[in-house]
Amino acid sequence: MVRTMSLGVVLACLVSACGGPEPANQAGPPTEAAAALAVIDEALLRRDVTRLASDDFEGRGPGSDGDRRARAYLASRLAEAGCAPAFAGGSWEQPVAIVGLSTELPERWAFSNRDGAEVSFSRRDEFIGGIGVQEPEAAIEDAEVVFVGYGIEAPEQRWDDFKGAELEGRVLLMLNDDPDWDPELFAGERRLYYGRWDYKYQSAARQGAAGAVIIHTSESAGYPWEVVQTGWTGEQFELVAGDEPRLAFRGWLTEGAARALVAHGGYELDDLVAAARSRDFRPVELGLGTSIDLRAEVRSTETANVGGLLRGSDPALAEEAVVVSAHHDHFGIGEPDETGDRIYNGALDNGVAMAQALALAEAFGRLPRPPKRSLLFLFVAAEEQGLLGSRYYALNPSFPPGRLAADINFELGNVWGRTRDVTIYGKGKSTLEDLLAAHAARQGRSVVGESTPRSGWYYRSDQFSFARIGYIARRYHRPGDEVAEWWRFDGLVEDARLGFELALEVAGAEAAPTWYEGDEFADERERALAARR
Repeated sequence: MVRTMSLGVVLACLVSACGGPEPANQAGPPTEAAAALAVIDEALLRRDVTRLASDDFEGRGPGSDGDRRARAYLASRLAEAGCAPAFAGGSWEQPVAIVGLSTELPERWAFSNRDGAEVSFSRRDEFIGGIGVQEPEAAIEDAEVVFVGYGIEAPEQRWDDFKGAELEGRVLLMLNDDPDWDPELFAGERRLYYGRWDYKYQSAARQGAAGAVIIHTSESAGYPWEVVQTGWTGEQFELVAGDEPRLAFRGWLTEGAARALVAHGGYELDDLVAAARSRDFRPVELGLGTSIDLRAEVRSTETANVGGLLRGSDPALAEEAVVVSAHHDHFGIGEPDETGDRIYNGALDNGVAMAQALALAEAFGRLPRPPKRSLLFLFVAAEEQGLLGSRYYALNPSFPPGRLAADINFELGNVWGRTRDVTIYGKGKSTLEDLLAAHAARQGRSVVGESTPRSGWYYRSDQFSFARIGYIARRYHRPGDEVAEWWRFDGLVEDARLGFELALEVAGAEAAPTWYEGDEFADERERALAARR
């Protein structure tokens, strides 16, 4: 995996901080950079986000006609900005083969206790999920249900929720999030990858489980149940499967359904949660059995990452790249909202971010001379499906892992106006934020971490894929995510200019940023650097 530096992201500014900064007294960028910086303005950003979030692109669902049109638009804009195609054979695109799975779930899912009494839960309202194998059918038959706490194995934390229990063929019920009550344990309130749903399903599969079900709460997930419904309804996409262990079923239960389920086995959910908050926890057999038959339409298709390259001016450092990234996909056409709108336009997620990344490409193209390092403007596919495009790029990078100097990833954006602070995901991880803080200070702003660290935003967007080698209540992942009349672009402009100055400094510096000592990604970054020597 590529272990490069990552900032995720400059652009999710706090609404509570609106009001605008005081004018800064610090010196600005060099004259030639200032001229390029002026290219980034409201008209440029509005042009691109309005186009990318229009109904013409049909919500940019992976592998759709709208997806292909969006990719063509991005390539044309990169060419206009003066970039060269970034991939082999002079291509703007890096094809990503994906598999679409449309799962047919039963209307109700039943569980029986030791007395033979049955309790069942309704599809979508109480449970949801999808087939875990890339096959048209899968089944779980008479499987025992076992509560496994957080479902985490973390030797460096001296934490093992499984304790060698025999879990093959069973259905594992697990908590969302990771242990968060001790700042010395799993980074306290900040969610780590251990708290992510994709980690939990992988963890269950490694135990040989037949299925895994995560208990949803809005607090632990960082979003309401409606977001889970949207994300797990309709066609789901994956990279083509390898020989990794897989579950037959991956699912979610509402908190209310989970309480009723464990009560049917004679347990209280609060007692189980309390037991899970200990290193001594052991899996609990709930005295429940279940079966579920799954059918799916399996479709092989293709999407692509889109990339433009601005070659660096230094003969040696041009072999290294600063990546400016944003994902280009959204949810396509899906369930209608209350107005009957079925197109999930994805204006905030992630149209504004694409517009900002394109604006950086435009600005760099106006420099009289490129910076020392190369700039890779990368628009990755299928982020909403589990970071698929960025994961594919991390496995198949166009630059060797040790030559990726940094990733500045744009995700969501500030459409509420200028702010006094700058929120970054992953604060406290790398020296990249020190550089950002200096540039933010010139704008009269300060750098802060995300306001909801339990949401685990750092691990939910594409900077995580690079490190390894979100409005939420009403519009997030819904048809209502469209360009609105009330949007203010001055904050977006300011943040994009900040991203430009940061990328310019990293691309022109002799030394690349580094992870802070002891960071979870530091060791593998050192191995990647060693491999290039």
